[in-house]
Amino acid sequence: MEDSYLTIKQPASGEFKDRGSRFIGYAFPVKSEEDISANIEALKKEHFKARHHCFAWRLGTDGQRFRANDDGEPSGTAGRPILGQIDSLELTDVLVVVVRYFGGTLLGTSGLIQAYREAAATSLSHAEIKEVVVQKEFLIDCDYALMPEVIHALKTRDIEIYNQDFGEKALIRIGIRLSQIEEKLLSLRAAIWKVSEEEAKTLDWPPGIDLLDE
Repeated sequence: MEDSYLTIKQPASGEFKDRGSRFIGYAFPVKSEEDISANIEALKKEHFKARHHCFAWRLGTDGQRFRANDDGEPSGTAGRPILGQIDSLELTDVLVVVVRYFGGTLLGTSGLIQAYREAAATSLSHAEIKEVVVQKEFLIDCDYALMPEVIHALKTRDIEIYNQDFGEKALIRIGIRLSQIEEKLLSLRAAIWKVSEEEAKTLDWPPGIDLLDE
């Protein structure tokens, strides 16, 4: 099961020059098309004298949402080379914008492709790449008397605790890696019952504990 992906940790930038033209690449971690639009608009305001603001992005844990934009450059010479650099590193949730200041000399199709590719690659080379693990959230609803035991079982099984809410009953929000859900929940159930995992397969959660699928 694919339950992790690569993205960048923080914004980064880099520059490439060719025959007087400057190509300034900016890489951003993003989570939505709203994030993307905000970053592009901010760069357009910052570089309002630049002739082109070309970009590409890829979104989602599966990387299925993407776009490449040439912003007035000849078709296929800017957005696609930028996207190619994102894909060469197998990244998602990433936006790369390359701002061009025209230097007076036409670079031709191959020159443009190389320039946008290099500016994108340079910006990404300055970014720290991180792996993000995809988790599913669950909510444990338990009696207070059982809470210390549940917390201990969660910690000893490396199950992430997001937060705890103390009302009439204790609510514990947890996250489990997608590929480990079945084994982690079985191990947790066995620990709380104080039985083997084989025996826990035949048992539901103990009285006073409910597991809610978020």
